[in-house]
Amino acid sequence: MNYDRKLTGIVIDAGHGGVDSGAIGNGLKEKDLTLSISKYMYDRFNELGIPVALTRDNDVTLSSDNRPKVALSKFGNDKDVIIISNHINAGGGEGAEVIYALRNSDTLAKTILDKLGQKGQLMRRYYQRRLPSDMSKDYYFMLRNTPNAETIIVEYGFIDTPKDAEKLKRNYKEYADAVIDAVLEYKNISTLNNDYYIVKKGDTLWSISKKYNINVDDIKKLNNLTSNSLTIGQKLILNKEIIPDEMDIVENNSETYVVVPGDTLYNIARKFNIDVNTLKDINNLSSNTLSIGQILLIDPNLYAPSETFDETDIYIVKAGDTLYKIANKYGITVNELKNLNNLTNNILSINQELKVPNSKYIVKKGDTLWSISKNNNISVNKLKELNNLTSNTLSIGQELIIR
Repeated sequence: MNYDRKLTGIVIDAGHGGVDSGAIGNGLKEKDLTLSISKYMYDRFNELGIPVALTRDNDVTLSSDNRPKVALSKFGNDKDVIIISNHINAGGGEGAEVIYALRNSDTLAKTILDKLGQKGQLMRRYYQRRLPSDMSKDYYFMLRNTPNAETIIVEYGFIDTPKDAEKLKRNYKEYADAVIDAVLEYKNISTLNNDYYIVKKGDTLWSISKKYNINVDDIKKLNNLTSNSLTIGQKLILNKEIIPDEMDIVENNSETYVVVPGDTLYNIARKFNIDVNTLKDINNLSSNTLSIGQILLIDPNLYAPSETFDETDIYIVKAGDTLYKIANKYGITVNELKNLNNLTNNILSINQELKVPNSKYIVKKGDTLWSISKNNNISVNKLKELNNLTSNTLSIGQELIIR
């Protein structure tokens, strides 16, 4: 994806957590709301192909000293990194506020507040605040201790005001979408990503067709749509040329199913008489998002709940490495990487040796170059280049170099 303005990555900080509950009111805790907002934002940015990371993805405690360090460990202390620190206000007021760093312009903060207003939230103000003991420094540690990044604190509403609390419970995803839209606008990023479009609130087939100069009927045909109804978060194909060349679909069998345009987890589950949650479990899915050409297991008896790595390589830790970066590079989770190396914390040392899954892949029944490339974060062309392949034909048991 190309951006009109440079963007190294986005760090989403779910405020508070663990022993620090943050503000409390109307049956809500700030730490829970900020985590829900942050995880939703992470999923949306990830779907758009934008580099994104979380400071926390569960209910853990991050100290005021450690939280900025965690944020900066994701993409570095760089002016082209955006850090979004999500918070909920308290004190009996109403509406949203955005706080921006002394080093930055007000453009992103103003855009975020405007977008929140468009989603129906009262707009209070966007502002800066100085540290009383040193007026050259930001008051808030998250702004002060991330000195090069463009850091923003978003206060979505007041948890102790019943009206705002109800809005937060009902509309927190829409408010998160507002921040996402603001970042996309600020960085001049189109939501057309690799010939796909992610549906947002307010979208219609007509508005999408006008924006991307494609006929409504063509969108419906490409995505196997039988009506004009759209779902927020739905992925639409907009390029007529990508399906035959890139999908490389294999025939479905009794064990697997290949996702086609218009598919949802619900209709696949219903087709094969399987529960949606079971379908997600056996395919290790954390969301309801599907990709065209994705191969799903549909037989629960084939499910292997935890992956083991019989063959491993050694990775030497370099400056700037994090467990997240290394795990992502090798297509595994942070927990799998920690378990593989018997690590009890997230601290790494330069030149430390880590076991990682080896760089080869054995072709299984149902595999395609497209599915292997997607699962291992490598392009089809690169996969073919690494293995000197002149066609898309694969053989069961064939050994492929994947990194």
